[in-house]
Amino acid sequence: MRTGGWFIAALTALFMWGLWGFFAKLATNHINSKSVLVFTTLGSLLVTLLVLGTLNFRPEMEARGIAFATLSGLAGTVATVSFLYAITKGRTSVVVTMSALYPLVTILLTFFILKEQITLRQGLGIMFALIAMVLFST
Repeated sequence: MRTGGWFIAALTALFMWGLWGFFAKLATNHINSKSVLVFTTLGSLLVTLLVLGTLNFRPEMEARGIAFATLSGLAGTVATVSFLYAITKGRTSVVVTMSALYPLVTILLTFFILKEQITLRQGLGIMFALIAMVLFST
């Protein structure tokens, strides 16, 4: 299978997001979710500065790109706040499973707004993911 490097990056993201959820649960066992958010943001900032520093980064300044990137950051932070609250109050297995299905929102938005196609196989995958969410949450 030829992947162009994206496959390893996707597996790394999967594993790191798994650690992210696990570490967030451990953190909320010791400090409140607002404090977890502060230290999570600090960790993100450290990684960002390290990566950008090693790449001799210069930001591109295009208004629409900046607007969408800012909206992405806002949405991601609201998601993190919501996740931390949910994981504090709910069962980790249910919260992590439900929140991990966020790609379904992206897929549906790209289908309806960007007109990206969904194959029959992908449609079945979406259906099974929704069934999994129902089974995990009951």
